[in-house]
Amino acid sequence: MASIADERTREGVHECLRQLLNLVEALNTELQKAQAEILALRQRLQGKGGGGPGGSSASQRETSSPGSRSSEKERAEGEEREHGKRSKLDRIRIDREEVLKVDRTTLPPDAEFKGYADVVVQDLRLGTDHVKFRKEKYYAASTGKTYLAPLPTGYRGEFGPNLKSLCLVLVHQCNMTEPKVAALLENLGVVISAGQISNLLSASQEEFQREKDEIVEAGLSSSPWQHLDDTGTRVDGKNWHCHGLCNPWYTAYFTTPRKDRMTVLDVLRNQRERVFRLHGEALELLRQWGVAKWVREGVAGLAWEEDWSELELNRRLEGIPELGGVAHDRIAEAAAIAAYHADRKHPVVRLLVCDDAKQFRWLTEELALCWIHDGRHYQNLEPCVGQHREKLEAFRKKYWEYYRHLRTYTRAPTPAGAAERREQFETLFSTRTGYEVLDRRIAKTQTHRRQLLQVLQHPEIPLHNNPGELEMRRRVRKRVVSYGPRSAQGAQVWDAMETLIGTAKKLGVNIFHYLRDRVSGARAMPSLAGLIGEKAKALNLGSSWATTT
Repeated sequence: MASIADERTREGVHECLRQLLNLVEALNTELQKAQAEILALRQRLQGKGGGGPGGSSASQRETSSPGSRSSEKERAEGEEREHGKRSKLDRIRIDREEVLKVDRTTLPPDAEFKGYADVVVQDLRLGTDHVKFRKEKYYAASTGKTYLAPLPTGYRGEFGPNLKSLCLVLVHQCNMTEPKVAALLENLGVVISAGQISNLLSASQEEFQREKDEIVEAGLSSSPWQHLDDTGTRVDGKNWHCHGLCNPWYTAYFTTPRKDRMTVLDVLRNQRERVFRLHGEALELLRQWGVAKWVREGVAGLAWEEDWSELELNRRLEGIPELGGVAHDRIAEAAAIAAYHADRKHPVVRLLVCDDAKQFRWLTEELALCWIHDGRHYQNLEPCVGQHREKLEAFRKKYWEYYRHLRTYTRAPTPAGAAERREQFETLFSTRTGYEVLDRRIAKTQTHRRQLLQVLQHPEIPLHNNPGELEMRRRVRKRVVSYGPRSAQGAQVWDAMETLIGTAKKLGVNIFHYLRDRVSGARAMPSLAGLIGEKAKALNLGSSWATTT
């Protein structure tokens, strides 16, 4: 009896210690939050705070804090990496050759010629190509008209296609400001102002907007899955949001005032006019979202299987008495999603690779969450108790070891391998350590098992959303230099040019040559949209979909 009592006493002491240590962690976390808030308030009072160019949110500030560390090092441990470098000489185009001769008077009498030793030197020729076109002019008395010889193709106005294309590349790819571009050109002998550069940048934008639309349609058609991420952009001093949609062959940018679910759906639909449809899927969504039964019954009484405009939907919903604004928005969301899934004229994304933000849910048949994003939550834990740090580090090692097992599976997927990985997942994320914050995080990961294990069903998709996040860096670098566009039209220009630049890079197309081809009107180079279709067809990005869905 004494031993049983002693055992119970020890268990009680252990439980008390466990609760006490977790209380210490909770208090330490609250203290860190309070200190961070105090620091932010002090900086604001001193004039050092305020929203940055992207209008960073609380979540962005949290992830940029000292406690937010990258998980890339742990993820990459144990992975095989290719360190071989491509030969530089293979990529250099030789423009001219020059034979350098030895002064034979300096050679010994018995010196014999043994060929050549090649040295490749890269250099540039920077200079103007100012042309005075002397256009022949004729006058016909019979018609009373003067006839002039036309300018060569691509020459319009006082600046040629090379200069126009260079301005586009310097501003949108190299992120130079217009005054700096003007300064560079003036040093090369071009007489031009920042205002004239601004006019050059706005020219031909309608054509580039059309190309962007074609790229998005081709990109959406190229695979049943897409990456999606977003970042902030200041437009006319207001906080807007830039969405990046991509897969291995293209990248497209969309700058919008909001980033809610309807806006994300607009992005997936390439910003076509909104369409709404009420049928069984819409009612099921309303049920899952907890919309009141009487509202669902009112919706069920409306006409079904018809595509409505937003104006027509609002008119129909006026027939449901006492319909509140929240319920109205939920009905609109459900009807828009149902219409999107029923669309047969345009490509529909079946799986989205993204983070776990709420606005991404329900839009596609499946959702694949980013393992690196999930791993960041563990990386951001900073326990102050030594015992908790040991438990956290031990679990992190197991976490990334399992990640590497998934990577191995994608190289040679089999049904048996998928079953084994699922069993390993359940074992790992059923772990309970006694460190409450860590245990809650583990349980949260377990609730996302379906989204995190999409790769077992579709091994061609990535395990992470790195491609989407990396493409967002292009916008981040742009806004650091240019702060933000001054109008919605300016934001569209940013979107179109960054779409062309990002897509051309993925396709291996020289963006300067491509822009010059379009600016000059030659159109000798194949369109980026056409190249996307060819690349995707050759790779067959949707190889597992025909048999699994």
